Amino acid sequence: MSDKKFCLDLTREDLLLFCDSQGIAKYRADQIFSWLSRGVVRTDDMKNVPKDIRGLLEEEFIFEGFDVIHKFVSEIDGTTKFVYRLWDNNVIETVVMPYKTGLSVCISSQAGCKMGCRFCASADAGFGRSLSAGELFGQIVVTSRNLGEKISSVVVMGIGEPFDNFDNLMAFIDLATSPEGLNLGARHITVSTCGLVPMIHEFADRKLYVNLAISLHAPTDELRSSIMPINRRYNIEELIPACRRYTEITGRRITFEYSLFAGINDDEENAKALVKLLRGMLCHVNLIAANEFPGSDFRRSPKANVEKFKDYLNSHGINATLRREMGTDIMAACGQLRRSVEGRSC
Repeated sequence: MSDKKFCLDLTREDLLLFCDSQGIAKYRADQIFSWLSRGVVRTDDMKNVPKDIRGLLEEEFIFEGFDVIHKFVSEIDGTTKFVYRLWDNNVIETVVMPYKTGLSVCISSQAGCKMGCRFCASADAGFGRSLSAGELFGQIVVTSRNLGEKISSVVVMGIGEPFDNFDNLMAFIDLATSPEGLNLGARHITVSTCGLVPMIHEFADRKLYVNLAISLHAPTDELRSSIMPINRRYNIEELIPACRRYTEITGRRITFEYSLFAGINDDEENAKALVKLLRGMLCHVNLIAANEFPGSDFRRSPKANVEKFKDYLNSHGINATLRREMGTDIMAACGQLRRSVEGRSC
């Protein structure tokens, strides 16, 4: 692991100190920072920065990575998946989804994931490391630059558990919402966690007004622990009060993600348990017709079961909608991401 800073982790203050230490005019710091904020990670692309200064930058900081190994475009809905190689050869995936309101990008928070959810392809991808704030930010600006289009919203729902990389996540949110960064409204950012309870409390206390989503997928401890190992550490009895506290402190509605698996969590008994669990909370249930991937033992619920489950929740006072499927033909949908290095996704 290099002790040098990755270029997209550099602040304007870092660059001013660099210029001062090298006897370089301070206005160069603004020029360099402007390039970085637009997703430029190669000094050769910094056209107004002299070659000798670019050489000094490369000696001091890391100016490489975010190589596009693969780019997949869905023939169904135009979803685009980028497979990036980072400067240390770790691989991540970033997904761009087109909506009527603009482009939404789903970014990874780690190269791999430790959480081991049995229904998720990322669980089998191995764990490399957590990403820096600049690498989270880079997935937005580099992807925007590659597409030549502006990103309107961000979901931190890709590979990894965001709250297992909490400090870098917070630094990323500061950067993304800053006028010097993306100047993105907090309500245009959503963070999804599988349920690291202490971090949910800290996230609430920070009052960032970023949207919070919880990967729930089961209404009882027995079932949830069987498919999500994190529940053995932070069970539903701890998780739900933390979620209620989040809504009380922030006044923000919380989203519960619930993938429906055939014969596992998609019957009326589970629907009843879910209603009982969430009753009275400021929340929304985002139902997902579970996405399959090669090697998985989990199969998606039949359409009739999905509709019946949704209707039961709505008729019993729990707001529930079915998430639109996007990118399934390129393995870019929820639960399908893994660190691909071959010319195919899985």
